[in-house]
Amino acid sequence: MLTALAPPVAAAAVRALGVTLRLTEAGVETMAPLWAARQPLIYAVWHGRLLMIPWLNARLCRTRGARAARVLASRSRDGELVARWVARFGLPVVRGSSSRGGAQALRALAAAVRAGEDVAVVPDGPRGPRERLQAGLVVLGAATGAPIVPLGFAARPARRLASWDRLLIPWPFARAALVFGKAVTLARDADREAARADLERALREVTETADRLVGA
Repeated sequence: MLTALAPPVAAAAVRALGVTLRLTEAGVETMAPLWAARQPLIYAVWHGRLLMIPWLNARLCRTRGARAARVLASRSRDGELVARWVARFGLPVVRGSSSRGGAQALRALAAAVRAGEDVAVVPDGPRGPRERLQAGLVVLGAATGAPIVPLGFAARPARRLASWDRLLIPWPFARAALVFGKAVTLARDADREAARADLERALREVTETADRLVGA
């Protein structure tokens, strides 16, 4: 019973928290042409900055012409809760992870991108190492040719949990920032390790930019 209630309660709490945030958006001007063209995109954000992203995606759909992104959630019990939670924000889900059902999940994400959908991945999930980009994002980007957009989110004041990802939970009325990095397109024959390192650096940079915008 408590498990069944967790996703709707968590979604309601995130919505209530979101409307109190003093939000700054950076890099939106670079995204506007991509959204207007309805080009399929691959969003990437660190696991520890994930909490507010579904609410922010729904907000961008209303205010900026963005689209709901298909989300990758693991096949674990926690992944099931995540899938039910993001569904509350209108986000469709692909089930799988780097450790369980990874190849099938990547194929499903690639099929979604080729069908014109946006997708969102957490490249250090589901269990880390924290802020260490795994190979799946590179494989997906090279296979589809879709632009990869690094996302950074920060808030201050905020609480950081003692979890492996140090999940960031903003306090009500906190200053918050959502930063879009430069979209990166990978060639099919791109050097995978070099691309992985470049994307990891880009994702860290947009996260650090978000931190600076809120004074963290």
